[in-house]
Amino acid sequence: MSDRALFIVRATVPEADRAAFDRWYETDHLPDAMATFGASSAWRAWSTDDPAVHVAVYAFETTEAAAAVPSSPGLERLIGDFEARWGNRVPRTREIVRVVQAIEA
Repeated sequence: MSDRALFIVRATVPEADRAAFDRWYETDHLPDAMATFGASSAWRAWSTDDPAVHVAVYAFETTEAAAAVPSSPGLERLIGDFEARWGNRVPRTREIVRVVQAIEA
Protein backbone atom coordinates (compact mmCIF):
# COMPACT_ATOMS: atom_id res chain seq x y z
CA MET A 1 0.00 0.00 0.00
CA SER A 2 1.17 3.51 -0.80
CA ASP A 3 1.83 6.21 1.77
CA ARG A 4 1.59 8.94 -0.88
CA ALA A 5 -1.03 11.65 -0.45
CA LEU A 6 -2.56 14.58 -2.29
CA PHE A 7 -3.49 18.02 -1.00
CA ILE A 8 -6.40 19.25 -3.13
CA VAL A 9 -7.72 22.79 -3.36
CA ARG A 10 -11.04 23.36 -5.14
CA ALA A 11 -11.98 26.95 -6.02
CA THR A 12 -15.07 28.47 -7.60
CA VAL A 13 -13.98 31.38 -9.79
CA PRO A 14 -16.43 33.99 -11.12
CA GLU A 15 -16.46 34.24 -14.91
CA ALA A 16 -15.20 37.83 -14.83
CA ASP A 17 -12.06 36.73 -12.92
CA ARG A 18 -11.23 33.50 -14.77
CA ALA A 19 -8.65 34.76 -17.27
CA ALA A 20 -6.71 36.78 -14.68
CA PHE A 21 -7.01 33.96 -12.13
CA ASP A 22 -5.72 31.43 -14.67
CA ARG A 23 -2.65 33.55 -15.52
CA TRP A 24 -1.88 34.32 -11.86
CA TYR A 25 -2.25 30.71 -10.75
CA GLU A 26 -0.06 29.47 -13.61
CA THR A 27 2.77 31.95 -13.23
CA ASP A 28 2.71 32.85 -9.53
CA HIS A 29 0.60 30.76 -7.21
CA LEU A 30 1.12 27.15 -8.33
CA PRO A 31 4.95 27.35 -8.47
CA ASP A 32 5.06 29.24 -5.16
CA ALA A 33 2.69 26.81 -3.42
CA MET A 34 4.53 23.75 -4.72
CA ALA A 35 7.87 25.06 -3.45
CA THR A 36 6.39 26.27 -0.15
CA PHE A 37 4.72 22.93 0.58
CA GLY A 38 7.66 20.85 -0.61
CA ALA A 39 5.35 18.89 -2.90
CA SER A 40 6.88 16.36 -5.27
CA SER A 41 4.62 17.56 -8.09
CA ALA A 42 1.60 19.74 -8.69
CA TRP A 43 -1.00 20.24 -11.35
CA ARG A 44 -4.22 22.11 -11.86
CA ALA A 45 -7.33 21.79 -13.97
CA TRP A 46 -10.59 23.44 -14.92
CA SER A 47 -13.76 21.36 -14.70
CA THR A 48 -15.41 20.48 -17.99
CA ASP A 49 -18.75 20.08 -16.17
CA ASP A 50 -18.68 23.45 -14.41
CA PRO A 51 -16.35 26.04 -15.99
CA ALA A 52 -16.21 27.98 -12.71
CA VAL A 53 -14.47 25.13 -10.88
CA HIS A 54 -10.67 25.15 -10.69
CA VAL A 55 -8.79 22.33 -8.94
CA ALA A 56 -5.16 22.36 -7.84
CA VAL A 57 -3.48 19.13 -6.72
CA TYR A 58 -0.20 18.88 -4.82
CA ALA A 59 1.40 15.43 -4.51
CA PHE A 60 3.45 14.26 -1.53
CA GLU A 61 5.53 11.14 -0.98
CA THR A 62 4.03 10.62 2.49
CA THR A 63 0.68 11.23 4.13
CA GLU A 64 2.55 12.87 7.00
CA ALA A 65 4.02 15.51 4.65
CA ALA A 66 0.59 16.31 3.20
CA ALA A 67 -0.97 16.41 6.68
CA ALA A 68 1.54 19.08 7.73
CA VAL A 69 0.33 21.53 5.06
CA PRO A 70 -2.90 22.80 6.72
CA SER A 71 -1.13 23.99 9.87
CA SER A 72 1.98 25.30 8.14
CA PRO A 73 3.05 28.97 8.21
CA GLY A 74 3.54 28.66 4.46
CA LEU A 75 -0.15 27.94 3.91
CA GLU A 76 -1.07 30.93 6.08
CA ARG A 77 1.11 33.16 3.88
CA LEU A 78 -0.34 31.72 0.67
CA ILE A 79 -3.89 32.21 1.96
CA GLY A 80 -3.03 35.81 2.83
CA ASP A 81 -1.63 36.39 -0.67
CA PHE A 82 -4.67 34.72 -2.23
CA GLU A 83 -7.15 36.77 -0.23
CA ALA A 84 -5.28 40.00 -0.90
CA ARG A 85 -5.60 39.31 -4.61
CA TRP A 86 -9.09 37.73 -4.84
CA GLY A 87 -10.83 38.76 -1.61
CA ASN A 88 -13.87 36.65 -0.89
CA ARG A 89 -14.83 36.36 -4.59
CA VAL A 90 -13.18 32.93 -4.92
CA PRO A 91 -14.37 30.47 -2.26
CA ARG A 92 -12.18 27.42 -1.73
CA THR A 93 -12.20 24.04 -0.06
CA ARG A 94 -9.15 21.99 0.88
CA GLU A 95 -8.71 18.33 1.58
CA ILE A 96 -6.04 15.69 1.93
CA VAL A 97 -6.50 12.28 0.35
CA ARG A 98 -4.26 9.25 0.74
CA VAL A 99 -3.38 7.43 -2.46
CA VAL A 100 -4.50 3.82 -2.10
CA GLN A 101 -3.75 2.65 -5.64
CA ALA A 102 -2.01 4.00 -8.70
CA ILE A 103 -1.69 2.30 -12.08
CA GLU A 104 0.58 3.63 -14.80
CA ALA A 105 0.11 2.76 -18.47
